[in-house]
Amino acid sequence: MHPLLIELGTEELPVKALPGLAQAFFDGVIAGLEKRGIAFDRGDAKPLYTPRRLAVLLPLVADEQPEQRSEVLGPYLNIALDADGQPTRALQGFAAKAGVEWSALEKTTDNKGERFVHRSVKPGARSADLLPEIIREAVAAMPIPKPMRWGAHEYGFARPVHWLVVLHGKDVVEAELLGVRSDRMSRGHRFMHDKPVWFSVPGDYIEFLRGAKVLADPDERRARVVAEVEAAAKAAGGSARIDAGILEEVNGLTEWPVAVRCSFEPEFLAVPAEALVATMETNQKFFPVLDSDGRLSEHFVGIANIESNDEAEVRKGYERVIRPRFADAQFFFVEDMKQGLAAMGEGLKTVTYQAKLGTLADKVARVTALAEAIAEQVGADKKLVRLAAQLSKNDLQSRMVGEFPELQGIAGRHYAMQDVSLDDLPHDDRVAVADAIDEAYRPRFGGDDIALSPAGKVLAIAERLDTLAGGFAAGLKPTGNKDPFALRRNALGLARTVIESGFDLDINAFISSAVGINAPVDRVEDPSDPHAHLEQSAKELYDFILDRLRGYYADKGVPVQHFNAVAELKPKSLYDFDRRIDAIGIFAALQEAEALAAANKRINNILRKAEGEIPAGFDLELMSEPAELALAEAVEAVHAETGHALAHGDYVEALRHLARLRPQVDAFFDNVMVNADDPAVRGNRLALLKRLSERLGSVAAIEQLAI
Repeated sequence: MHPLLIELGTEELPVKALPGLAQAFFDGVIAGLEKRGIAFDRGDAKPLYTPRRLAVLLPLVADEQPEQRSEVLGPYLNIALDADGQPTRALQGFAAKAGVEWSALEKTTDNKGERFVHRSVKPGARSADLLPEIIREAVAAMPIPKPMRWGAHEYGFARPVHWLVVLHGKDVVEAELLGVRSDRMSRGHRFMHDKPVWFSVPGDYIEFLRGAKVLADPDERRARVVAEVEAAAKAAGGSARIDAGILEEVNGLTEWPVAVRCSFEPEFLAVPAEALVATMETNQKFFPVLDSDGRLSEHFVGIANIESNDEAEVRKGYERVIRPRFADAQFFFVEDMKQGLAAMGEGLKTVTYQAKLGTLADKVARVTALAEAIAEQVGADKKLVRLAAQLSKNDLQSRMVGEFPELQGIAGRHYAMQDVSLDDLPHDDRVAVADAIDEAYRPRFGGDDIALSPAGKVLAIAERLDTLAGGFAAGLKPTGNKDPFALRRNALGLARTVIESGFDLDINAFISSAVGINAPVDRVEDPSDPHAHLEQSAKELYDFILDRLRGYYADKGVPVQHFNAVAELKPKSLYDFDRRIDAIGIFAALQEAEALAAANKRINNILRKAEGEIPAGFDLELMSEPAELALAEAVEAVHAETGHALAHGDYVEALRHLARLRPQVDAFFDNVMVNADDPAVRGNRLALLKRLSERLGSVAAIEQLAI
């Protein structure tokens, strides 16, 4: 076994696709080796890549396949041989296909009798002969939606290919891929090392490229970026803001990252910091520097892909590119401040939100009505919630959001703190309104925190309820990958905010309200029952939210059976749903849980198959078996014991009481015949089981735990 190196050299690859391409190439090579039975030791190998190369470096790969054994079954003896023991045409054809005389065939026996078989053993192929095809397969399987073509060739790849290195031990593996033949020559940094880089063995790869000013290991390169940025920020008297996404992009843009400390005019700091940060990070891939109080400073760090002989010129270039965008943001901010946030709301009357749902002003009115109702339920300040809702979309009319759409809500917060029309508000109330305008958009992305303030939580819930109800009412439900109103994300954001805020809201009631005020007049499908389609939309929307919760709880490690057990009851409150999920998790760990889940499943099957009407209650006078009397007594006792716990949402305590029923339930099914011949006795026993099942399923459909 010897080390294996494969490197595919290209023009600069798409930065966002680069990690995925490298992983796919690595996985494809591994799969190709496994498919052909070539032994290898991957050790701690991982995808290696830079903007201009994809590489696989494995510590040990066998020189050849193991022996290739094959066994091909032929005809049974009664078909293969005639009465004289001579080969029939069937056997002769089988032997000819195998390339041997029929007498050289072996015999084997299966459950149908004795038959001929051809067994062969041939030496394994050399890995060097198989690697070219493995590499071609790996490249063909890479996720490249729009391959680029160059020259007059029919083949394509993500970017034009310029070199190919394939080394197995000391030997070059002869291969040709995308018009390039393999050798042991790679290339170093485009500007700092213009000579070829030759590898004698695969083990030279990382070190030799490092000497050629290329860090082929993305982890090493990423660590260097972080170290360089942090050192530059410290030199500027602050600390770096390192966004994980920007760090990954910079890592995919550089082969030899070098930090350049830069600055801008301090007067730009009067502009909302989020606009400046968006320009530095999103547009230019720079790293902002924060001061000791965590506020944005006038310093930032750029990452060059070169050790420049004139760093001052690089610095000037970086500073020059952000200045126009900063100047624009400054102009927009000043002009917006002259207008004021409250005045911006007039423009919402002329902006269509959705053809069937009216203008943005209509949406604001709906959200305000929902927010006031929710505030009353959860004890939030109704006056502040109303004001925040009325102002929540005004910044969409600002010049700042027009240029920086990602600042929706954030710009509104800044403008609310400065708008003179709000000067009569006490400072704390003004801050609460401003924060709620911003927090209405949270969570903004997967993993983001929910709103923090009470008013922000209420507004976030109302905003999402209206968006979801409007989407469903207007027939914009997601289909496949299409979700133009981001309804899936809004459903999860709504559920998370309700649950994580601890708001015990009747979500069905609020869904119905939201659907009702969003109903377009042209959606009344049945004139005789104008509310039927509203009820159907509300039901579909509730189920849609529950479906989003399925993934939410799966990410938290909740077994699907636990989720299904609670979802079957369709609790009106999502916070209550969450408490039931926690309780069923504790119950499932009890020794009695499995038996009770199976018993309730059995009870439900019995009740479902029962003929005729089951009595509303059971009669002790009709009971003769000790086991049914004991169960009846235990059921009544547990109803009394769990009533208070269920009424107060103490589901853990309720399930603990229910778990104590196991001995009586087991004894009942061991000793009592439910379907007795006497109809009165049979009906009485079914009534007992019905009352038992109702309480067993009071927290969740525990029979789901037995599936």
